[in-house]
Amino acid sequence: MNALPARVLVVEDDHVIRELIRLNLELEGFEVFTAVDGQDCLENVERIDPHVVTLDVMMPRLDGWSAAERLRARERTRHCPIVLVTARTQEEDRRRAERIGVNAYVTKPFDPDELVDVVRGLLGGGRE
Repeated sequence: MNALPARVLVVEDDHVIRELIRLNLELEGFEVFTAVDGQDCLENVERIDPHVVTLDVMMPRLDGWSAAERLRARERTRHCPIVLVTARTQEEDRRRAERIGVNAYVTKPFDPDELVDVVRGLLGGGRE
C-alpha cells in the first residue's frame, strides 16, 4: 500500500526547536511543513491542509493563542487537531487551551518521542 504520509504543520519561532520537532516527525514518516509564527501559519495552513498542527504559544506577530482561536474559527481548519507546545505551565493556561479547543498540551522542555506519540495519537495511530 502506498498510503500518503500525514501532514504536520510545525509552528515555532525558535529555529532550533522548530528543526528538532521537524526532524523527529520526519524520522517517523510524517510530511512536515514549518511556520515561524502564528501569522505565517494562518497564511499557509489552507495550502498545506495539515492533519495536525503543533503550535508554540509565545511568538512574534501573532501568538499561539490567537492562531489557535483563528484556526478553530475557520471552516477548513475547525476540526484539525492542535497540539500546543509551550513553556507555559500554569493551570490557567491549560484551561485557556481547553476553552479554545486545543487537543493536546505539551510543555517545554519536552521529550521529542513523547511529542511524536501525541501527534500519532491524534491521528488515531495512523491514517486511513
